[in-house]
Amino acid sequence: METTEKLAQDPFQAYMESTGLPIYRGHHVADLRTVELAWWPERECNAAFTELAGQEGITEGRITEIPAGKSLPPFRSAVDELVYVVSGQGIATVATDGRPKKTFEWQKFSLFLLPGGVTYQLANMQGDQPARLLHYSYMPLAMSLVMDHELLFNPPHETPDRIYNEDNPYAEAQLKLGRGWGSRNMRQVWTGNFFPDMRGWDKLNNLSGRGAGGASVMMRYPGSEVSSHMSVFPPGTYKKGHRHGPGRIIVIPGGEGFSIMWEEGHEKVIVPWQEASMFVPPDRWFHQHFNLGGTQARYLALHPPPQFYGRSEQVEDRERDQIEYPDEDPFVRNYFEEELAKRGLKTLMPEECYKDYNYTFAAAIAGD
Repeated sequence: METTEKLAQDPFQAYMESTGLPIYRGHHVADLRTVELAWWPERECNAAFTELAGQEGITEGRITEIPAGKSLPPFRSAVDELVYVVSGQGIATVATDGRPKKTFEWQKFSLFLLPGGVTYQLANMQGDQPARLLHYSYMPLAMSLVMDHELLFNPPHETPDRIYNEDNPYAEAQLKLGRGWGSRNMRQVWTGNFFPDMRGWDKLNNLSGRGAGGASVMMRYPGSEVSSHMSVFPPGTYKKGHRHGPGRIIVIPGGEGFSIMWEEGHEKVIVPWQEASMFVPPDRWFHQHFNLGGTQARYLALHPPPQFYGRSEQVEDRERDQIEYPDEDPFVRNYFEEELAKRGLKTLMPEECYKDYNYTFAAAIAGD
């Protein structure tokens, strides 16, 4: 007689559930500023997890809220953690035993790396309102390999070189030549542990291959496998459909619009977004981003380690990973124009882009 062995629960799922905190699933979080949190005694803050479709088992999304005028307990993790500031301002202190502390100030729209193996502490500088942060890491991957949580959340060995190999590891990022996410080609990449204001960031490169006359910035973090990029594109336009691997969180620093996501051959999912919205394109799902507002739209993508990038950012096989405007489902254009019409707006997409595969948008956004 056959027996069915019950599969073990995913280690990170079990960990999240053990905290008693809310876990948000589905395809998106409408507004990180207002989503409901719960008290986490261990970390002395309100918090919640996200496990959206496409994150499972690969990347962690965690929302924390530092009470007004308070500091969180010092903490050390074995894995790198990216932090995006949803609201508020404060101070981060990073150190290892017996070495001078490194401190820097963060504000709304800041993005910074907390390296694994060092102790950090986050403090809210505002005495009248809480600060909200989005944390991103590959802890689910680590938990699938290391069953002893003590080794992950209180690693016995510190890694001081991550913050002591230069005078100011949290100075503003510097421009270098490097490889962007999943690319074999050298390009301009901003490298550092601290990006002060992703909403105001204007050091951009034109990104003609994705359409819409948009621009982007590629970001790397010294010694880390996580990376990120931000795309900026004009009102009345939308990007080409594309797909890549799982685990990539997208958060919106500014703008209003929506994204369409779909698994090939299946029904489309429409995700509306605004400032502080968050969503995740599932593994190998096509997706497109649409600007319905009157200003530039920005989306910030936080990337998992390289083995999960997928191929689409290289665009080696456009039929495989990118949909050109002449080939897209007519629903896409029609839906976009209908949504604009509801707001009294018209599309700024040129008719030629739907007919000419070689059509190139004029650079609509100036960059360095």
